[in-house]
Amino acid sequence: MASTAFLIALVVVVMVTAPVMATDHWVGDEQGWKLNFDYKIWAATKEFHVGDRLIFKYKQGAHNVYSADEEAFQSCIARYFVSPLISGNDVITLTTPGKRWFLCGVGKHCENGMKLAINVLPQLASPAPSPSY
Repeated sequence: MASTAFLIALVVVVMVTAPVMATDHWVGDEQGWKLNFDYKIWAATKEFHVGDRLIFKYKQGAHNVYSADEEAFQSCIARYFVSPLISGNDVITLTTPGKRWFLCGVGKHCENGMKLAINVLPQLASPAPSPSY
């Protein structure tokens, strides 16, 4: 009897304290981070939440990823004080809600559409445990 009560209590604790599942978003899906892709349309089909991760996949040396503000995004001018991500497998965890902007700072890539604007929503709540009767 005691072991049954312990198992039930353990299940309830795990359900209540289980971390919220975050989503990995492969930017551009199977296309990756590249020229001649519409990231505005891509982002419109997604929902981004705090805790989710953006994964930028590209050939190292061909592109980069700058986190930008709205002004830098609109003008396609990467800020000199921001270091680009350059690994070709860049992962950015979304830590706060609100607008986020990213761009490629190589040549005229940003001007040719290689930029991404998203709206990050608050973290999804864990599902409430089922009431026990």
